[in-house]
Amino acid sequence: MESKPRLSFWQIWNMCFGFLGIQFGLALQNANVSRIFQTLGADIDQVPGLWIAAPLTGLLVQPVVGYFSDRTWTRLGRRRPYFLAGAILATLALFVMPNSPALWIAAGTLWILDASINISMEPFRAFVGDQLPPAQRPAGFAMQSFFIGVGSVVASLLPWLLAKAGVANTAGPGEVPDTVRYAFYLGGAVLFGAIGWTVLRSREYPPELLARHGGAVAVAPRAPAPAMAAVAWLLAGVALAALIAARGWDRMLYVLAGMLAGYGALLLLARALRPGGMLPTIVADLRAMPLAMRRLAVVQFFSWFALFAMWIYTTAAVTGVHFGSQDPTSDAYNEGANWVGVLFAAYNGFAAVAAVAIPWMVRTLGVRASHGLNLCLGAAGFLSFLLVRDPHWLLLSMAGVGFAWASILSLPYVMLSDCLPATKMGTYMGLFNFFIVIPQLVAASLLGFLLRFLFGGQPLWALGLGGLSLLLAAVAMLAVPRQGGQEVRA
Repeated sequence: MESKPRLSFWQIWNMCFGFLGIQFGLALQNANVSRIFQTLGADIDQVPGLWIAAPLTGLLVQPVVGYFSDRTWTRLGRRRPYFLAGAILATLALFVMPNSPALWIAAGTLWILDASINISMEPFRAFVGDQLPPAQRPAGFAMQSFFIGVGSVVASLLPWLLAKAGVANTAGPGEVPDTVRYAFYLGGAVLFGAIGWTVLRSREYPPELLARHGGAVAVAPRAPAPAMAAVAWLLAGVALAALIAARGWDRMLYVLAGMLAGYGALLLLARALRPGGMLPTIVADLRAMPLAMRRLAVVQFFSWFALFAMWIYTTAAVTGVHFGSQDPTSDAYNEGANWVGVLFAAYNGFAAVAAVAIPWMVRTLGVRASHGLNLCLGAAGFLSFLLVRDPHWLLLSMAGVGFAWASILSLPYVMLSDCLPATKMGTYMGLFNFFIVIPQLVAASLLGFLLRFLFGGQPLWALGLGGLSLLLAAVAMLAVPRQGGQEVRA
């Protein structure tokens, strides 16, 4: 096997620059979509259900894009056609979102926006694994985290900055303020421009050269799941749905039932289809995941459960507790919502700083210890929301969140890419997204239920649960193998 040549700083910069645009779109979405939903009449109890669009589209889109990008070669290369297609669709969705005349249109646009961003984002992870030798991958993924941080800082601050510039920050009932609308327009332009830069300024190895550069050795996928196991998953989902209906529990819990039943149905469908097709191949690869990937899946579950809790509930928590209003038409609510944008900008700014420090941390402490430490810093940041009442001091809380965020976006992929075969890099990066999406679906379905029955419906406690979840993620890091190496079999 030939080793891949080392790339220069500016080559790594160019191949990662598109993430500036991707995160610009995601940051606008994360900081403002709950605000748009509430402005269009959504009750706080409806918001988690409306957010299901984001993780569900990732669950469906990323493995499929990864599968096809592994098998694509065009004049633009292997991954770059997907960068470009997703950028065009996401830009259009960003232009539409703040002009939605009704709640259902905003919810539908969120589906389109998130699907489009996922089309571009999924190949970017595999792109680093394709282009960089193992020794440079920490730097490559850290560079992505740097651009994620920078893009998110600017995007999260945009409504606040526009308000300071004199743009109207309030509007009539059912109307999105101009600060949010103009921020989304600028976001669409930045997203398209940044991804276009990477498409034009990067190159890709042709398939035959990529194969010579090697990677982990692939093994034969496992046989299809036994029919009884598939049926058991399906029946478990049906039984849970029946229990929810009989007890009159929160209807969002049907999402959990649907996930169980859906996995069983997926296994049955994969058994029924001819081997070698897209779905049977993806399911077989899922069941043959490397051991390191299986252990990292647990870490990812608790990490992304916490992040989704923050994205859903921070606006309601800060506006209600720190600014004393839940009325979307009031000055206090909109001031608090803008401050949430500042807080989100702060944690992404700290993430940009952390991205510079992470390669040094890895050299000093190793990948496992570095990630575990950063997750603990994030847990401290989340838990401090329960104690801090001055909204300005929440900026300090965001320092810990920023270090965790930068680490979550880089170090799991460093550990993962070292144990994946080059021919399946896109597929497994897409499958790894399951362990980002599933905890978000669990959070969307379970958090509202937990808050009502345990904490009197107070959104602030969702951030406390997020802190506990990050601590569990740090503990789960202890089970991750120290070296991915060439081992790809559980």
